[in-house]
Amino acid sequence: MSVSGSTIIPCLRYDDAPRMIDWLCKAFGFEAHAVHRDGDTVHHAQLIFGSGMLMLGSTQRDSEWGDLIAQPRELGGRTTQSPCVVVADVDAHYARAKAAGATIVQDIADQPYGGRGYSCRDPEGHLWWFGSYDPWAG
Repeated sequence: MSVSGSTIIPCLRYDDAPRMIDWLCKAFGFEAHAVHRDGDTVHHAQLIFGSGMLMLGSTQRDSEWGDLIAQPRELGGRTTQSPCVVVADVDAHYARAKAAGATIVQDIADQPYGGRGYSCRDPEGHLWWFGSYDPWAG
């Protein structure tokens, strides 16, 4: 098997997926790699960040897979998972995300295990972690 990027890819669903694709690119620095949509419904989208990828789609789409996934708004703002993204300049990323309206949950700080990072929520309540700690670096 030959893989050029990550072999684990987080998948999220959004109520307003077209808006969130634009927001994730502006606020977090993702780039749209593929977006398959029909009007306001995103059937499947792939956003890339470095060698990583995020896949997402619209919640209003009825599907067997989608019926298994709950949104933060349905869980009182809680989530059951969170993407963790390694960034080169976490302070610049923090400023960019904050300026775009990300809700900071844990302020940026040096971490006891190494690196520096922060957590935030996107406009639809999904929890994210961004940091400079690279677990692959050893």
